[in-house]
Amino acid sequence: MTTAANDRTRGEKYGWIFAAVWLFYLLDTVSALLTRASMPWRVIGLVAVVLFGATYLMVVKMSSVMRRTPHNVPPEYVVRSTVGIAVMLGLFGLMVPGAGSHALTCLVYIAAFAMVSLPLPRAIAFAALLATTAEALPAIVPGWTDNGYGLAVVLGSLATWGIRLATERQSRLLAAQKEIADLAVQNERSRIAADLHDILGHSLTVVTVKAELAQRLLDVDVERARKELADLEGLARDALADVRSTAMGMRGISLPGEIAAAREALEAANVQATLPGAADEVPSRNRELFAWTIREAVTNVVRHSKARHVAVLLAPASVEIVDDGVGHLPDKTPNNGQGLAGLRRRAEALGGRLTVGGREDQQGFRVRVEVPS
Repeated sequence: MTTAANDRTRGEKYGWIFAAVWLFYLLDTVSALLTRASMPWRVIGLVAVVLFGATYLMVVKMSSVMRRTPHNVPPEYVVRSTVGIAVMLGLFGLMVPGAGSHALTCLVYIAAFAMVSLPLPRAIAFAALLATTAEALPAIVPGWTDNGYGLAVVLGSLATWGIRLATERQSRLLAAQKEIADLAVQNERSRIAADLHDILGHSLTVVTVKAELAQRLLDVDVERARKELADLEGLARDALADVRSTAMGMRGISLPGEIAAAREALEAANVQATLPGAADEVPSRNRELFAWTIREAVTNVVRHSKARHVAVLLAPASVEIVDDGVGHLPDKTPNNGQGLAGLRRRAEALGGRLTVGGREDQQGFRVRVEVPS
């Protein structure tokens, strides 16, 4: 995208040089003024040629606005373009008495500029009028010869029309590239936000529970309170490391580590836990998803469930976390909240399915993720 934008900037900066090259066709008009015109019209015509070339280069440089915003051209720009065309038509009229039919070359420049500066329907109609004029005048004005000026107007108009279409397509391409880049940034922000929610939600929940436990133990068991405070320090350091690595896109998560973290978090919350002893039977491709599932489900248990017992059931193609708590998430944490929404996206990315809801056999809550075996 940067290269295309740079190319467009260079085109706007040096485009007038390319336009100036084509002014050599006015040499035919200059030659006719020098050899055929009487002195007053010769001078007037030559001055008009110089002014015509200067005006043409000025309006071509001005047309860079059209190339930058082909779909949103300011109305004042259209007015300025119309004035520029009117000035060139007036200068063309001043050349006619001295140069005769050779002045019709100017109509090619006027039509070309009109095709890139006026609204397209108006530009096409105007170019058609100029082409008709270039064909008709040599046929009706005595002494004028038809040197193919009408065809030149048509070809010049078609060429600049093609440039206009290419410019519009480039503008759409640049807009689409910018939109894709913006979406990529938004998606990355959403990913980081979801990961930070998952990391900090779990870690801060455990920190809160351990802080409350340490506060209660200060009066009854100082040594255990000291141990809980030491655990708090370790959890805070781990959370900080996770946040830093997430910001750099380098964070990883392990299934055994999340099982161990779940055991520690549930023990601190005074919740009995039935956890798998190992995760060896789970394929590598499912381990990260299952680790996130355990982290999110255990975090919600500690925060909201008021459960007394939690069981984590692990299989090669599924993981299920059930509790005997209140049986639903509170209104302030709906099922489609950030954590579960991120978990659902991860499951769908592997072709899996997330099931969240109350237990069928008894009161409680269930979180289950299944993936194709």
